[in-house]
Amino acid sequence: MRPDAKEATTPVPEQRLAELGYAQELKRSMSLTDVVVYGLIFMVPLAPAGVFGAIFNYSHGMTALIYLVAGIAMVFSALSYKEMAKDYPVAGSVYSYVRLGTTKMLGFIAGWAILLDYLLLPALLSILGASAMAVLTPEIPGWIWVVIFVGLAAAINLRGIVLTSRMNMIFLIIQIVAFAIFVGGALLAIAQGRAAFSLTPLYQPEFVSLALVFGAIPLAALAYIGFDAISTLNEEAKGGGRTVSKATMIVLVLVIVLFVSQVYLAALFVPTTEPFPPGDATNNAFYDIAGVVVAPWFKVAFTLVSALVALFANVLVSHATTSKMVFAMARDGQLPRVFARVSEVRRVPRTAMLAVAALSLAIGIFAVGQIEILTFMVTFGALTAYILLHVSVIAHFGVRGRSRKVFTHWISPILGILVLGYALFSTSDLAKIVGVSWIAIGLIIALFLRRSGRSLETQDGL
Repeated sequence: MRPDAKEATTPVPEQRLAELGYAQELKRSMSLTDVVVYGLIFMVPLAPAGVFGAIFNYSHGMTALIYLVAGIAMVFSALSYKEMAKDYPVAGSVYSYVRLGTTKMLGFIAGWAILLDYLLLPALLSILGASAMAVLTPEIPGWIWVVIFVGLAAAINLRGIVLTSRMNMIFLIIQIVAFAIFVGGALLAIAQGRAAFSLTPLYQPEFVSLALVFGAIPLAALAYIGFDAISTLNEEAKGGGRTVSKATMIVLVLVIVLFVSQVYLAALFVPTTEPFPPGDATNNAFYDIAGVVVAPWFKVAFTLVSALVALFANVLVSHATTSKMVFAMARDGQLPRVFARVSEVRRVPRTAMLAVAALSLAIGIFAVGQIEILTFMVTFGALTAYILLHVSVIAHFGVRGRSRKVFTHWISPILGILVLGYALFSTSDLAKIVGVSWIAIGLIIALFLRRSGRSLETQDGL
């Protein structure tokens, strides 16, 4: 076969990947549905349940407004991911987008920043799962649950992306069933006159203010983070970047609907807008409401689903996503190349997966009880990387490409920078100290790479 004939039969995603200097190594087997499920699992459909009481207290009962504002704020980031995925269908996600869209140095900093999020997130989720299980099984030490969560996640992911996708679908169905039972029970209770539809969860003129609305923006980074996980599937999705870009917007719309509807309905069953008492009353507010709305048994069932199934599913995709980020940076020589090795049989980044599992295990065991500190560190890394993503959209499409799509390539990323910049500014002092220190370490490593002659470039010179 002539070379040009062979090139003509090469699928488009592989062609674009080759143009960027990469070979197709990972198994391309995920459909649009698989990618959407992966994104939904990462963003946890039942996520508002655990923080409902705290959000209710903060917003004077306007929980639906908070999640609606947060969702709108994340539209800008979703649009930037969508645009970059179509042009750069590479597994490195924000690291690859910034690297190829701006400069290699900024790309390394973006990858280093998101690593703070990715390397700690599997451990944080395992600790959260261990804390939830401690309530039901106080006789079992928390570190044992960390070992179980991390071990199972690694074992499933090492079997390949097909098995991970199947497990994701099972976990998502369980969460959607729990969500549907709650919504159905709430609607039945309203029909029985036990509650009534109201605008209170969405709008209370005596409490709505710019301070309240803008104060909700940092919640966007916590409630809606997950788009980066979707974009790590560029080299495993059928259709490459186009599939990932579609999935990004689909997931955002679905998650906004899921989040807003469940907190709106829950708020209708709170008799007043007075804050919940601190402690268990606040932490378990949603679960208590679920028991009242449906039945006492549902409180236990919903707690198990949201605390165990949802968290483990999130650990599973978080471990897979982190491994792909490590793989992408190692493939470019920004981390030891041993982490870029791909299993010949399963076609997964096996070495990276094992390394991430070992790190998650170590952090999880020694950081049990340090949930607040880990959360601060995770948030700072994600916000910094997202801001650099918006910068790459402006540089690549707006400046370099002289794009005429003013909103998508200029206004939207600028608004995204302002929104996430505010959220970054609003993080705790501890998060800023740890985050800035992490970025400083990254800069030192980047300078070392330059001085060692590696110059932050791939082996193909990109």
